[in-house]
Amino acid sequence: MFAFGGGYAIITLIQHEIVTYGWMTPAELTDIIAISQMTPGPIGINSATYVGYVASGNIWGAMIATFAITLPSFIIMITLTRFFFVMQKNKYLQYALNGLRPMVVGMIAAAAILLMNNENFIDYKSYLLFGLAFISSLILKVHPILIIVGAGVLGFVLY
Repeated sequence: MFAFGGGYAIITLIQHEIVTYGWMTPAELTDIIAISQMTPGPIGINSATYVGYVASGNIWGAMIATFAITLPSFIIMITLTRFFFVMQKNKYLQYALNGLRPMVVGMIAAAAILLMNNENFIDYKSYLLFGLAFISSLILKVHPILIIVGAGVLGFVLY
């Protein structure tokens, strides 16, 4: 209900819950995020579906987790859509939305920092892969799919 900003902003919430309850380790969370990023669909929903399956050990857990993560957004969208279109030009609503934007960036940054741990950066090769992906994305503007495929190939070769 409080995951403003989309899938990446919810990663810290998902991480807190699954690691706190011991359902998964931080390393397993990283694997989930990598797989969720590569598969079609929103990362938050893909992650929740996978966590639900692993935590319960069956398809029902995956279905319940998927339903549970989409229900609040559905309710909010149905409820607030009418309100938003009527109040769209309201300066106070604009002020509130302006306040939410930096918070979303902070949540996404927190998710990125969360993934920078010893389970993910195990040696100099992992730092090299990170640096190459970062430069390819930010500076060279390489398409994300090519970065994912390239990182997978390099990971296979290096490890």
